[in-house]
Amino acid sequence: MPHPLAVAVYCGSSDHGPDSHRRLAAALGRTLAEASVTLVYGGGRIGLMRAVADAAIAAGGEVIGVIPTFLDRREIGHHGVARLEVVASMHERKARMAELSDAFVVLPGGLGTLDEAFEIVTWRQLGLHDKPVVVLDSDGYWGPLRALVDAIVTNGYARAEHGRLFTFLDRLEDVLPALAAITGHDQSVDRARL
Repeated sequence: MPHPLAVAVYCGSSDHGPDSHRRLAAALGRTLAEASVTLVYGGGRIGLMRAVADAAIAAGGEVIGVIPTFLDRREIGHHGVARLEVVASMHERKARMAELSDAFVVLPGGLGTLDEAFEIVTWRQLGLHDKPVVVLDSDGYWGPLRALVDAIVTNGYARAEHGRLFTFLDRLEDVLPALAAITGHDQSVDRARL
């Protein structure tokens, strides 16, 4: 029997983004929990990180946070999650989140979110993993990222198939069906709750 699906969510730690992004993060956390999907995230208790984690917890989901020691205070480590792993560095955080996860979802965020997204997709390009990377772009926030990836391919710095290492989705309700189809975890995702 396959283990339950675990999804890493990369998202902003800022509280200054649009309310629509907080609502999207909360809706994703709730959706994952209701489908019995474990949420793996950066372990913070601020910004979109808090919204996704709190919503998953409120819906009865399992949440694993991974946070470096030096950010445990700055991002206020979320000690209400099922498991909070405090690691030594950002590198360890990203490696541990990747190890714990079957797939990755990118929500709106800043430079740190971009760093996480590009590192995990680069690892996929290099064959270090073959886990799907979904960018949830419900309001066009990631339009410039789509254009940048297209420009990288057009200018010959990546092959056309590398442009498909990301899957861009516009609707939250498409995330779990897409991940289930790609990862083969159909049995562990309760689509009736979506």
